Amino acid sequence: MLDRLFSLFQGNEAENGLSANDPRVAAAALMYHVMDADGERREEERAVLRKMVADTYGLSGDALADVLKAGEQADREAVDLYAFTSVIKRELDEPARNTFIEILWEVVFADGLMHELEDNTVWRIAELIGVSGRERVLLRSEVAGRHGVSLTG
Repeated sequence: MLDRLFSLFQGNEAENGLSANDPRVAAAALMYHVMDADGERREEERAVLRKMVADTYGLSGDALADVLKAGEQADREAVDLYAFTSVIKRELDEPARNTFIEILWEVVFADGLMHELEDNTVWRIAELIGVSGRERVLLRSEVAGRHGVSLTG
């Protein structure tokens, strides 16, 4: 009985045993959240998200599919960003958190556009994981430049 009660408070795990406490799932969930911020899922964004998760964590095949599925499900079920950002902040040091924000910008600019809701979402995530506003803006400019996107009106 106590085991059953305890399992209710542990959170839902996907069929593959992955949970939002897994840094890979938390990162993927935040990437999905950024990708969906403007209300549109473009194929370019999906491809970049998939590549970033694969390259960052050295995943392929079923392992990659499992992490992506768990991340998408976790994002869909989440009521806030804290469940994911707390994992990222706990598991990554400052340079790695900066790199994570750079990865989020790669997802944002994958379609050659930056919607204000995507910008705002990355800003909120950066604040929650302890990346400075200055660093976030510098990373945004760098990634926009790589994608040929002008940030001026």
